[in-house]
Amino acid sequence: MQALKLVPVINYFDTFKEFNEEFKLGKGDILVTNQWMYDPYVKPLGIDMPVIFQEKYGQGEPSDEMMDAMKKDMDKYEYGRIIAFGGGTIVDCCKVLACEIPDKVADLYTDKVAPKRIKKLVVVPTTCGTGSEVTNVAVASVPSLNLKKGIATEETFADIAVLIPESLQGLPDKVFATSSVDALIHAVESYLSPKASPFTEMYSLEAIKMIMAGYKAIVAAGGNTKENRAPFLKDFLIASNYAGIAFGNAGCGAVHALSYAHGGAFHIPHGEANFICFTEVFKMYMRKQPVGKIEAANKIFAEALGCDVADVYTELDKFLGKILEKKPLQEFGMTEDQVAAFAKSTITNQQRLLGNNYVPLTEEEIAEIFANLY
Repeated sequence: MQALKLVPVINYFDTFKEFNEEFKLGKGDILVTNQWMYDPYVKPLGIDMPVIFQEKYGQGEPSDEMMDAMKKDMDKYEYGRIIAFGGGTIVDCCKVLACEIPDKVADLYTDKVAPKRIKKLVVVPTTCGTGSEVTNVAVASVPSLNLKKGIATEETFADIAVLIPESLQGLPDKVFATSSVDALIHAVESYLSPKASPFTEMYSLEAIKMIMAGYKAIVAAGGNTKENRAPFLKDFLIASNYAGIAFGNAGCGAVHALSYAHGGAFHIPHGEANFICFTEVFKMYMRKQPVGKIEAANKIFAEALGCDVADVYTELDKFLGKILEKKPLQEFGMTEDQVAAFAKSTITNQQRLLGNNYVPLTEEEIAEIFANLY
């Protein structure tokens, strides 16, 4: 059994300026970013390289249509290295755009064409959640097929990951919340995965510890604001990376698997979609297999929250609710007749993730979870 694999070389710099001084960005590179990240961090450096602003091609999470349009414009330039400076949308898009693209990106997500890597990829994350800089997962929606799915192959690993805490300074409050809670869920799901090893568990546990400690400090300071989280940005960025290493090896399970159904249908930010079903999935796990590794996970959270283990899910929802509000799915537009449809979609399309469950879940049990979330 493989215990740990880490493909990208990880670099750390305090500022984008320091990163540029070592990597010498310019001719032969293309930068994919957002205007609001480019203006404060890249523009003042006067780097001569083409820039693709992701927001020009659509808002929200990645889609095949977004990537098709980006690829068309990127083909106007000659480049051998893509610099992905952004959040999960940019990173996942660039993992695909670093590959040879068929007529339609959708062909990669429907397994008609296998990804083939042709460009170098440097990933500089600007959120503290996806851990995508060290994983090979590239998630996108395919609206024409009503599908949201991930690609995960050797071809979609970045060559280099670069951590720059400075780049987290401008995160809106909700983006910080949704991305960091995503990292927390990466950590705990990978900890419970049957593919976990002592090496991945080390990263999982440290990520949980760092994120919960950061949250407690932010809450104690008065809540999730730019000022209150500023002293902890480095910790959150590193914790997100640790969680990415853990789930990149051990995988995520049912929380992520279920989240794609409502996340795709209602365009809910990925971390929020995960948060919605986090504790409900774990309640089902406990009902099916209360004795085992989940006991250790529950104890970790109970100790962090200062509560009894029996109350851990109630208290965890209450505590995390101080960082990110948890809403029932009907507030996003879900109807009762979608319970069965979402469960079926999860079973049909998310076997890659469901294989990492703490315990197997049937379609009926998944439907029960969706019904409780409604």
